[in-house]
Amino acid sequence: MNPARRNPRSSGLRTAASAAAVALAATGLAALPSSASAAADGIVVQYRTSASGASADQSEPWLKVRNAGSASVPLSGVKVRYYFKADSPSAAYRFACSWAVKGCANITGTFGTLANPTATADRYLEIGFTAGAGSLAPGADTGDMQLRFHQSSWASLVQSDDYSFGPDRTAYGDWSKVTAHVSGATVWGEAPGGSGPTDPPDPTDPPGDAPTLFDDFDYSSHTDPRIGANGWSVRSNSGGPGVPGATWDPANVTFASQSGNSVMNLETSTAGTGASTEHTEILTKSMKFRNGTYASRVKFSDAPRSGPDGDRIVQTFFTINDLKAPMADDYAEYDFEYLPNGGWGEPANILYTTSWETYRPDPWEAVNAHSEVRASYAGWHDLVVTIDDHRITYYVDGQPFGTHGAAYLPERPMSINFNQWLIDLQGQPSTTPRAYDQQVDYVLHVKDQVLTPAQVNAMVGAYRGAGTSFEDTVPAG
Repeated sequence: MNPARRNPRSSGLRTAASAAAVALAATGLAALPSSASAAADGIVVQYRTSASGASADQSEPWLKVRNAGSASVPLSGVKVRYYFKADSPSAAYRFACSWAVKGCANITGTFGTLANPTATADRYLEIGFTAGAGSLAPGADTGDMQLRFHQSSWASLVQSDDYSFGPDRTAYGDWSKVTAHVSGATVWGEAPGGSGPTDPPDPTDPPGDAPTLFDDFDYSSHTDPRIGANGWSVRSNSGGPGVPGATWDPANVTFASQSGNSVMNLETSTAGTGASTEHTEILTKSMKFRNGTYASRVKFSDAPRSGPDGDRIVQTFFTINDLKAPMADDYAEYDFEYLPNGGWGEPANILYTTSWETYRPDPWEAVNAHSEVRASYAGWHDLVVTIDDHRITYYVDGQPFGTHGAAYLPERPMSINFNQWLIDLQGQPSTTPRAYDQQVDYVLHVKDQVLTPAQVNAMVGAYRGAGTSFEDTVPAG
């Protein structure tokens, strides 16, 4: 993943907003988190350490999650937190998985800060699971998760003052100083001082009358004047990311009716040369979006619409602002990126979610956190990312996909973007023309409110039920 690729109210609308609030109030959202928490009441976390010294090059919390309950628990909804005291206020940490029965590719690790620090904890390492980790049947456990973390500088770290550290725990055993959470509820353990990271809002609360962008992409063509009037720009300027010499052709953004909804199509094509390659992008003209909920329904494609397959293509939904200088600390970017044919060292299908703090293009240096699943995501998918004052959380089809900590929160507003482009021409050397499609059903942003995927679906349904194809009440700036 390489951000250098980025070159970078009418009465009807008020009626739609009211309809959205009514629809949300009427939905049975309470059943979703309560049933998940009930199923996870039997979650137990076991711990041991393979680095028992008072100080060490790296901390090695090895964990197992066990289901002592009577119902199966999807691991993608479970978060485990290990609490520690930072070695200095500016210390940065990196997570690694050495080995895991569930597979390190199915385990994520991100860092966050405590809302109420104590003498033994002001940070936490949060362990999560991708959908590929599966579920825990009653009586089952994850098996070994041999995890570790270290200072980014590789300076020695002090463990003896860390809340969750147990120097004498050289064999697995239940450990209440590590907590487990499902749907924002603590289901195992006790956080330091009886406090923990600020939990997200109750997902049963309706979002209310927050500033919102909703677009159903109900346009006639890329020349439709409403596209610009509604705040969008269809890219035509040259430059990266992707194949050198490629163009960005606005005519490749088209619109059509599909299953009763208007759908936007982004086409990317090539005949195996830079001059024949056409990338596609649409983005908001304004960078005015920061915290809150971002959502879209996107159709990814594994194969070209025509011509030979194999190109290293990237299909995206993301938010971003401009890099003002190498390693500038006010840069921000939050990505869904699907690579159907691999790329960036990956041999096959992979879906990334990535949260960027900053980067330097030359020599290359990046500060980010990412989660990934190596599987096909061909077809329609509901993509949601929420940003609050403590974390960034990604969902795919209603299930948690990755959570990244406070170090990656945005300092400035961003634009909302969709694009499709080729990393290079090495994946498919043929000079036979081929074309790839990425489709987008809608986009939604709700300012400063964290919504569940169920609430997103209810809002979109309410807008469509009211016949509203566009609304933008998000203030500029």
